[in-house]
Amino acid sequence: MYTTEPLSHLAHLYLDFLHEGAPSAAALDGVHTYDDRLEDLSRGAIDTQARELGGFARRLDRISTRSLTVEEQLERRMLADDIRGRVFELEEVRPWERDPQLYASVLSASLSGQTLFAFAPVEERARRVVSKLRQAPRLLEAAQANVEDPAGIFIKTGAETFDGVVTFIERDLPRAFRHLEDLHLLGDLADAATGATEAIQRYTSYLRNTLAPRSRATFRIGRERFEGRIRHQDGIALPTERLLAIAERELEQTQARFREVAAKIEPKSDPVEVWSTVKAGHPAPGELVSTVRAQVEELRSFVERRGIVTLPEGEIIVAPTPAFYRRTAASMWSPGPFESKPLPSYFYVTDADRSWPPERADHYLRELNLATLRSIAIHEAYPGHFVHLAHQRGIANAARKSTVLAPVSFVEGWAHYCDQMMVELGAADGEDTIELGQLAEMLLRLARTIVGIRLHTEDMSVEQGVRFFCEEAFVEETRARREAERGTFDPAYALHAPGRLMLRKLRDDVKSRDGSSFTLKSFHDRLLGHGSVPMWFHRTLMLGDTGDDLLD
Repeated sequence: MYTTEPLSHLAHLYLDFLHEGAPSAAALDGVHTYDDRLEDLSRGAIDTQARELGGFARRLDRISTRSLTVEEQLERRMLADDIRGRVFELEEVRPWERDPQLYASVLSASLSGQTLFAFAPVEERARRVVSKLRQAPRLLEAAQANVEDPAGIFIKTGAETFDGVVTFIERDLPRAFRHLEDLHLLGDLADAATGATEAIQRYTSYLRNTLAPRSRATFRIGRERFEGRIRHQDGIALPTERLLAIAERELEQTQARFREVAAKIEPKSDPVEVWSTVKAGHPAPGELVSTVRAQVEELRSFVERRGIVTLPEGEIIVAPTPAFYRRTAASMWSPGPFESKPLPSYFYVTDADRSWPPERADHYLRELNLATLRSIAIHEAYPGHFVHLAHQRGIANAARKSTVLAPVSFVEGWAHYCDQMMVELGAADGEDTIELGQLAEMLLRLARTIVGIRLHTEDMSVEQGVRFFCEEAFVEETRARREAERGTFDPAYALHAPGRLMLRKLRDDVKSRDGSSFTLKSFHDRLLGHGSVPMWFHRTLMLGDTGDDLLD
């Protein structure tokens, strides 16, 4: 039986439901109604969430497609896929039962979100942090009750992430709120921090001393779950064999181009040795921020001059990464699309620590060499994540505006597509080393696709994954290990390269149809104007096809 409930009304209710259940994600979306809360991951709350998702699915089914416009029909499908994806994640993949890092990541994101942006006055944000810290023991009780037999790698990465949260609470929270003058509030913050860190340390001790010795579980989610995830969450209905074959084909072609460019730099040298030499050209310790700031300014000018995409209003502040987030080399933090007041975006880059000896600083900065930095700045700033998120704020449709519903393959696919597109348009400024750096980034993401699929659908081990990154993507071992370990708990990182490929195919198909009237700017503006929707949605809007022909 059909109802007369407007789709827009149901979409708003569904988005409110998601924001309420995930306060950290809501804050990053620019919604601060739930900023004093920490996610409830108790078994009872998870069961309730699954039931309510089922309720939304039934209500959506009762909205007749005959009453909807063509675009509303697409939105209805997108919402249905999102609901199915969340139910699938809760009931089939079950990360809440398998991976303690889920709980560590929730706590980390919830606390850091209140320190990176001045969403509200410092006193108000401090009160929110106190509230969250007081709820941390409840979150850890849920983790201990739910996660009974995690894989050994999940225990390792989960405990390490929790260690980082403790460091953040003990060292970085006081720095973040150093301008707070309310002594009573400072006392509450200190007391809540002590309670939270004690609860975390008890749980990490339990992970290492009780769960680790008896761990026998696998990290693999299996072929059926892997394919279900990408089908529901990203609308990619390809079998893993096909996705793997495409990635292997692209890897081979990219390796060939990498060798060609390396030969232009040093004709008689091994390509890996050439890349090692290029990586030695990096900013000196203490100069990373100024180097990236200059690159960002150059890239903005290049995008504007070449008419690549409409550049939005908004300020990018290039700054050193806050101490508590130094585990990342570079990251873009932009205000959420629903933010009610203008806030700057922060492009954080992590320089070598001043206390490090020269050898360690040099080894670290090799991964932030001048060639790679250009691609990183493209990816994060112009015209990558910053431009995408800024366009997102101008979208009126709530479901398309929200980052909570954004598929990984489009968000990361856009930024990675920009890496390649910009160099092809001349952003390398004729320097072969910069193209080599961009190709190295392509190899890395293609390796993520191959390793991610094989880790979860075949019998590839983490050690084999490490070797694959080293041998096929020319990544040094320390980075290769981080990448392979990430693949065990973040299967979605396999979608970055396919996202780029899907975007290139869409662009080529639109260009073929439009002929001489095609312009990059109109294509990019229209694409970003759709919002963060799955690629099939973009294809249907731009080409009028079924949206199923995503990859060649």
